[in-house]
Amino acid sequence: MKKLYPLLSVLFLIYWGCEEEQPEEVDTTPPTVTITSPQDGSTVSDSVIITCMSSDNEGVEKVELWVNGVSTGVTDDTEPYSLVWNTTTYEYGEYTIIVRSYDLSGNTTDSEPIILTVHNTPTEVILWGVVYSVEDTDTLNLGWNGLTGSIPPEIGNLTNLTYLNLYSNQITGEIPPEIGNLTNLTHLRLGYNQLTGSIPPEIGNLTNLTYLSLSGNQLTGEIPPEIWNLTNLTSLSLSGNQLTGEIPPEIGNLTNLERLYLYNNQLTGSIPSEIGNLTNLEVLWLSSNQLTGEIPSEIGNLTNLTWLSLYDNQLTGEIPSEIGNLTNLTGLVLYDNQLTGEIPESICDLNIEWNSSDYFNISVNQLCPPYPSCIEDYVGEQDTSGCP
Repeated sequence: MKKLYPLLSVLFLIYWGCEEEQPEEVDTTPPTVTITSPQDGSTVSDSVIITCMSSDNEGVEKVELWVNGVSTGVTDDTEPYSLVWNTTTYEYGEYTIIVRSYDLSGNTTDSEPIILTVHNTPTEVILWGVVYSVEDTDTLNLGWNGLTGSIPPEIGNLTNLTYLNLYSNQITGEIPPEIGNLTNLTHLRLGYNQLTGSIPPEIGNLTNLTYLSLSGNQLTGEIPPEIWNLTNLTSLSLSGNQLTGEIPPEIGNLTNLERLYLYNNQLTGSIPSEIGNLTNLEVLWLSSNQLTGEIPSEIGNLTNLTWLSLYDNQLTGEIPSEIGNLTNLTGLVLYDNQLTGEIPESICDLNIEWNSSDYFNISVNQLCPPYPSCIEDYVGEQDTSGCP
């Protein structure tokens, strides 16, 4: 029996050696990682905290922030995972964000990417070669300065502006939507340039505006409905463009208006009766469009009106008798329409210099005699073929 002990020892050593030679099982399972905030498509500024969830069967070593395919070096190795991204060194624009997770075995996984827009407000803005302080600039009075090029979108960073005048320059291109950031503006004058495109709806953000002039450009499209929300407006001038569409009833919201200039466009449809809500109106100029229908009787509500210009349209029907309520009127210009019927005697109640065609002109219509005595010598050319 003693001879068996050496043999057993040898067998034990062989067995033990075989156990030692078997390799350990390698962890090949990668971790999982998901960005939880901010939301995809968000706009961020300054320092942004990016949070994520990550897990692994063996354990997570760390998570790391990558921007546009480049590691930022920002990591976190403890839950809950959060990564601080300092955006102040990045220019305005969109950036692709991922979080890379590392497990204890060296496996990695990238999160689904999100897109974040960096928008840090600068302390200075350069416009047409001049540096302006964002904090200190509340007025830009650059009218009649021979400015060229387009309006830089950076103008939207001057959020303390209350007065912006770029009137009568040679500025081209579209009105940038960033103009809607200037919510402290009370006066916006962009008239008589060479601006094209449509009026950006973001102008409707400027609820403090009292004066808006976009006249004398090459603007197209319809007047955005957001314009009719600017209830503090006292003067609205969109004349001399190529604007289309109808004047909506919402124009009646602008009850503080004193001056309304929409002439020399391509506006169609009728004059809405809600125009009669504008009882503070002193000047109403809708001439040289393609307006149809009748002059609404509600025009007689505008008792502060001093000037009414509706010439060169396609207006039909009679001149409403309520026009006699406009006793402050000094100018009435209705020529070149298709107005019919008799002229109301109430027109003689107006304080107009009848013998001046600059102040009174109703010619080139289809108005029928007999004419009121105050104007019978000044009605001008009329097509009376349809008269009784």
